[in-house]
Amino acid sequence: MSTILIRGAKILGGEAADVLIDGETIARVGTGIEAGDAQVVEAAGQVLLPGLVDLHTHLREPGREDSETVLTGTKAAAVGGFTAVHAMANTFPVADTAGVVEQVWRLGRESGYCDVQPVGAVTVGLEGKNLAELGAMHESAARVRVFSDDGKCVDDAVIMRRALEYVKAFDGVVAQHAQEPRLTEGAQMNEGVVSAELGLGGWPAVAEESIIARDVLLAAHVGSRVHICHLSTAGSVELVRWAKSKGWQVTAEVTPHHLLLTDELVRSYNPVYKVNPPLRTEADVTALREALADGTIDCVATDHAPHPHEDKDCEWAAAAMGMVGLETALSVVQETMVETGLLDWAGVADRMSFRPALIGRLESHGRPVSAGEPANLTLVDPAYRGPVDPAGFASRSRNTPYEGRELPGRVTHTFLRGRATVVDGILA
Repeated sequence: MSTILIRGAKILGGEAADVLIDGETIARVGTGIEAGDAQVVEAAGQVLLPGLVDLHTHLREPGREDSETVLTGTKAAAVGGFTAVHAMANTFPVADTAGVVEQVWRLGRESGYCDVQPVGAVTVGLEGKNLAELGAMHESAARVRVFSDDGKCVDDAVIMRRALEYVKAFDGVVAQHAQEPRLTEGAQMNEGVVSAELGLGGWPAVAEESIIARDVLLAAHVGSRVHICHLSTAGSVELVRWAKSKGWQVTAEVTPHHLLLTDELVRSYNPVYKVNPPLRTEADVTALREALADGTIDCVATDHAPHPHEDKDCEWAAAAMGMVGLETALSVVQETMVETGLLDWAGVADRMSFRPALIGRLESHGRPVSAGEPANLTLVDPAYRGPVDPAGFASRSRNTPYEGRELPGRVTHTFLRGRATVVDGILA
């Protein structure tokens, strides 16, 4: 392993300092550190963050390698500044056994671009009927701590209660896709003024909020941990805020696209804006930003959902739901949270590294930028501005809602245990 000196970076956006990486570890942090024979990265004006951690990534492998693979997905993650991602269970076959989660975990180790922590399914086949092998997945080499049927809601209250009881034994967490299925039958977009004008089936906010209300009560009853995936409405924010005021073990995430985009974009009928949960109103966006700023929402998670061209290049009703997000997440957060004054860069580190690592119980990620810590680091140039060009994505898919849109910030370097995975914005 080589020695690397990052010179003059603003650590968490604060004072400029030098950071010396020796092998897999940060050796020194200070000013005027001599380089010796170290490789020098000149980082004046750039911000040094702990490596980003994503709690919600769809890598599609096994089964949908036409959309993404563990290799291409982790390359996209590295380009976006991530050193660890949680791979969701809705693969083919579903990650509901120790064998499948170990396969995904080993593919992540082989890729070498970021750590891959598999998320286990809550129920067999994501069918919501019988609990999956939660204990076996936890005891496997993958050491699964997060379980989710994401893409589907665990709508049976008894099954949800049993899952919360089971994972409590090993400090696991159930990450719920909050969507009451009966209330969203035939839904195509957010229920409101725009859906009424367009004649598209409405997806009411209460479909999300009713499940969150039930599940925070269940978590309190059991004394277990529940995490709310891709929270999207102002009402959901209030429910999570209330649950936290009770001291219950409830955490929540918001996606970058729900921090920036609104349902007004659906007027274009461009399926790139079709996502689950749907884009909401400007009032919801404002509530989500404020909740992320005050800590009611714990973290940003991408819900990176790659799809092949043919699944999006079709009429709205037939199009798949989802957007890619790993390579643009930090830029969107800079625009919506940093440049609006709602968060500083230390706050970004908290919401995109420290807290997601804590929720997922990743001990070697989300660590301080200080001597003796693992050298999982991200260097970002906040002064950069440029248009999003999906043709240059590392992801196998191109279904981004930001094509051609100018966004701020650019990840220049990503380091995974001291090894540069991205150098000058290019995969190493």
